[in-house]
Amino acid sequence: MDIDQLKQHNGRHLWHPMAHPQAMRDTPPDIIARGEGSWVWDIDGHRMLDGVGGLWSANLGHSNRAVRDAIVAQMDTLPFYNAFRGTTHVKAIELSTRLVEMMGPEGVQAVVFSNGGSDAVEGALKIARQFHKLRGQKDRSKFISLRQGYHGVHFGGMSVNGNSNFRRAYEPLLPGCFHVDTPWLYRNPFTDDPERLSEICAELLEREIVFQGPDTVAAFIAEPVQGAGGVIVPPASYWPKVREICDRHGVLLIADEVVTGFGRTGELFGTRLWGVNADIWCLAKGISSGYVPLGATAIGARVADAFLSDTSGLGAVSHGYTYSAHPVAAAAALATFDELARLDVVANAARVGARLQERLRRLPQRCAFVGDVRGIGLMIGIEMVTDQATRAPMPRTSDIPARVARAAYRRGLMVRISGPNLILSPPLTISAEEIDFLCEVLEASFDEVGASL
Repeated sequence: MDIDQLKQHNGRHLWHPMAHPQAMRDTPPDIIARGEGSWVWDIDGHRMLDGVGGLWSANLGHSNRAVRDAIVAQMDTLPFYNAFRGTTHVKAIELSTRLVEMMGPEGVQAVVFSNGGSDAVEGALKIARQFHKLRGQKDRSKFISLRQGYHGVHFGGMSVNGNSNFRRAYEPLLPGCFHVDTPWLYRNPFTDDPERLSEICAELLEREIVFQGPDTVAAFIAEPVQGAGGVIVPPASYWPKVREICDRHGVLLIADEVVTGFGRTGELFGTRLWGVNADIWCLAKGISSGYVPLGATAIGARVADAFLSDTSGLGAVSHGYTYSAHPVAAAAALATFDELARLDVVANAARVGARLQERLRRLPQRCAFVGDVRGIGLMIGIEMVTDQATRAPMPRTSDIPARVARAAYRRGLMVRISGPNLILSPPLTISAEEIDFLCEVLEASFDEVGASL
């Protein structure tokens, strides 16, 4: 199709994720035509810094040559073969070995590959239930998670999601899923003291486990830093408290690292921020820098040992996908790991992420409708409000967030709007100079919209 034909058909035949089909017809989405490094170009040739990182995933930026070459080489060697019982392939062996070695500090012993983050969560929930059955605790079927949490779009993931926007249209969902308050410093009914909030929210988790009956709870699942929920960073003591509570009651801890894994927070894995190991990890996005779809459920030694020592036959993992450990995706991931090390990507994310956080946290003093700026590393959320003093939420019907996003687009910056939040997750290879450009554009965009109110 030529440009005119593409624009004519845009939004007409594709139902876009997380969007109303008619809304995409009424206001067709931006058409991104190419990318290089931290930059993307739309179909009209307009150049923008990719503040979204492809959607938390283009950690190496766009058009990384090493990953591209690995993909092409694998296409020429073995474009596809399955890893079901009885067969495997070279890249499946190499990637599983490499990932387990990379997660050695976490005590990971095995991995189940899938196609993306929602799959990784589904696998984690299933394995958690099966683990308890193998140990003779068949009543441990319930899951507890956090409000505002996001864990994908499969029925299991939606059921543990803590945001009704992702649940309402598909209810009733999986029974036995319960939610407790998240340690959200800016919006909670308890306290403005981080340590006290950590204590309260940890206590709420323990009370829910006790109320449900500890012998009925399979796992607690949470993101080390909540992403889609608005980039909510917990107090430093929260995750250690959660680990203690889960251990006390025999509950597995599942870390949803789909967003935070592979350097986004300035640590290779988000759980390392808190000095805590989970039992199961959900991985995707940055595992292949988004170049080829890939997900993984990483399994800690305690869980893996229960399967390996099983003699009853119940330890067979009746889960997996045609494309699990897809050779092209595995090749992309292996090349991504090489590039993470070669470019010292995690250290760069920590270094330039601090620059991003320091500068954008001044926005509330600059703009009256910015209530809170929060984040860590190269993930940041800017929450817009109608009143700073009272923290009155901005209605979902307000056009102010969209106006800020369009002002940024015109100035050469792609951002993402989620409700009242402007969310940034640029490539982890972004430079300090590009960070400065991003901040300058955002400041000008907020100034423009603020001046019109």
